[in-house]
Amino acid sequence: MGALSGKVVLVTGGGNGIGRDCALIAAQEGAKVVVNDLGGSLKGEDEGSAGPAESVAQEIRAAGGEAVSNSDSVTDLDAVYGMVEQAKKEFGGLHAVINPAGILRDVMFHKMTEAEWDAVIAVHMRGSFNVARATIELFREQNDGAYMFFTSTSGLLGNIGQANYGAAKMGIAGLSRIIAMEGARNNVRSNCVAPVAWTRMTQSVPVKDEAAAARRAVMAEKIRADQPARFSVAMITPAAASVSGQIFGSSGETITLYSQPRPIETVTKEEGWTVDSIIKEAIPAMAPKFFPVQRPPLASQGAAPAAAPAS
Repeated sequence: MGALSGKVVLVTGGGNGIGRDCALIAAQEGAKVVVNDLGGSLKGEDEGSAGPAESVAQEIRAAGGEAVSNSDSVTDLDAVYGMVEQAKKEFGGLHAVINPAGILRDVMFHKMTEAEWDAVIAVHMRGSFNVARATIELFREQNDGAYMFFTSTSGLLGNIGQANYGAAKMGIAGLSRIIAMEGARNNVRSNCVAPVAWTRMTQSVPVKDEAAAARRAVMAEKIRADQPARFSVAMITPAAASVSGQIFGSSGETITLYSQPRPIETVTKEEGWTVDSIIKEAIPAMAPKFFPVQRPPLASQGAAPAAAPAS
């Protein structure tokens, strides 16, 4: 009996990378799995293929598990409703969603086109909305549901050349938080994870110097897709029912709990602020607690430059 015995799980982006390992590990833990993957390129510029999702589903079945595949896009709400209906038809229900489906269109913001912005927002932000909206009523009615969304250090900490991606990933963190708040009374919980792993997304980041090449070699050996996948699966199990509304990180064998925005300094002027007093008094009072523009290192990396995100 595994930690997900009797549960049905939808895994988006399940044909490659972290999503693939999420699907495999969920099945190993006893879940019946709907493996969704459009089967497209990293940039999402092609029509895709049913092959990757079906390959993972076949691997699960070959190991004695239960799985079906789906190659529709998470950007299409009706298609996601279809995934829910597929889970009901094949397995009698749905209890959890793991949503790592994603693409990249990396470019400096001053060169970013509207199409490059829209494509990333559609898959990450709209896709997260779609999987939540298509399942939330079911989860509330059955008083049982769990979401694992995928945020990123590109949003939480920032990353040059990923304004579209970072914006979407910060939006996902906010979405997850509010779903957790609204779902609490109906046993619907939601968390998100910022993974760092050696995937095709990581491999797409250009290597600019020897130090970056050295970091990439370390990542290939020590920061694997199965590590954040294992964490993601753990968070949707009934044993983690008390955990909701949190932002986690997973890098190698390091699991991080991220802070969430809270006031850190407040200044008040009873007679009212003017432009001049804001500049001369308010800003200097708060300045010691300002955050630097530079991206901070990940907790698991000490003072080393941060690695590129995996999702």
